[in-house]
Amino acid sequence: MMKRKLLFILLCCSIVVYPQDVNDNMLTFEEYFAYVKKFHPLVKQANLLIDEGQAKLMKARGAFDPKLEVDYDRKKFKNTEYYDKLNATFKVPTWFGIELKGNFEENSGVFLNPEANLPVDGLYNVGVSIPVARGFLTNKRMAMLRQARLFRQQVQVDRLLEVNAILSEASVAYFNWLKAFRDQQVYETFVNNAQVRFEGIKKNFELGENPAVDTLEAGIILNNRKLDLERARINFIKSSLELSNYLWLANDIPIELQETVIPDIETNSKVDQVLKVSPLDIERVTIENHPKLRSLDLKYQSQKIERRLMLNNLLPQIDLEYNFLSETPDIANSFNTANYKSGMRVNFPLFLRKERGDLKLAKLKLNATEFDIVNTKISLENKFDALTNETASYEVQGELTRTIVQDYSNLLQAEERKFDLGESSLFLINSRESKLIEAELKAVEIENKALIVRSNIFQLINPAN
Repeated sequence: MMKRKLLFILLCCSIVVYPQDVNDNMLTFEEYFAYVKKFHPLVKQANLLIDEGQAKLMKARGAFDPKLEVDYDRKKFKNTEYYDKLNATFKVPTWFGIELKGNFEENSGVFLNPEANLPVDGLYNVGVSIPVARGFLTNKRMAMLRQARLFRQQVQVDRLLEVNAILSEASVAYFNWLKAFRDQQVYETFVNNAQVRFEGIKKNFELGENPAVDTLEAGIILNNRKLDLERARINFIKSSLELSNYLWLANDIPIELQETVIPDIETNSKVDQVLKVSPLDIERVTIENHPKLRSLDLKYQSQKIERRLMLNNLLPQIDLEYNFLSETPDIANSFNTANYKSGMRVNFPLFLRKERGDLKLAKLKLNATEFDIVNTKISLENKFDALTNETASYEVQGELTRTIVQDYSNLLQAEERKFDLGESSLFLINSRESKLIEAELKAVEIENKALIVRSNIFQLINPAN
């Protein structure tokens, strides 16, 4: 009877004692998250979007750069200079399609057209070109600059979306790594239990207290627990390698986690602070300010600019040009209305099929974006409500599983007391223990799902990290 009591004490102790991993190589979620934000290549790649926006804005501004044009043409044949013509023009585009011009012409030669005859020292002219219909209130270069400014704002919002998507994926990788580690801990505990039980029953068998079949059954249970532990160990290694995909150092140096590095089992109590998804943070969320909607709104504004341009293209192109002429540009009053060169250019397609087609396409793009905005807003609201309900549900499930684990643990201890009194069997103990293992793994799984929901909330509300 004393030997049975000794076995019972060993079993009870083995149930409540978990291996205490005192390891200085713990990688906390906060440290991991900071590494990903600072060094992950895809985060750096998302930053290139801002550079792209700046480059497009610079390109659009280039349409307003002053231009210098030089046209030089000369012909000489059989010692005869047919002509020698120089035409240099300096143009300054302005906002409303108006173009300022300064020009110098110098022509000489035997076979010049009469209209090309100029003073010996050349002729200077200063003038302006004005579109009075198409291109006045809006034109291509104005539209491109406005769209480039909107694009620069849009890429900043899109960068936030991409970075937060990467950080959310990285968070899920850490949570799965934590789950694999917790699963391994559970199996390690029950391998120790099975080992203690096997050794105790084997010793009792040698003393004639237990039949040989109990030793065989205890050995089978032990090997099954070891098998489960080995599977958990491999799963932990796989999750460690997946986590390594998100760990980098400066200069794009990847990090591979060593087997000795473990996660922080207290992550659940710290994740809200790191991801900024506490109830207070969630209360401040307004779907209308979601970056996805802001991005679509900027896209919509850009398409409105394009529609306005297409609408303006339905007007006839009428360009008026007026230039003051002078031989002596250094004398200010030499430019007067007595000497001038003027002209008008008119261009108007008769059917406007191209212009009307462009306008229709621009309107269709606007309609499509409007539908996208409405659909995205409803989708985000529904997703936010779903995640909020999931969070509340997993809190309830967590409480229930903790109660179930405690109840199964008490049930197992009661079954072991009955076994000590000779009123139970090793089969029943194993059955109770299997249920306890299942409950503990379920508790770990629910905690993992709750953490993943928080990472999804992080990606949805997009805090400014």
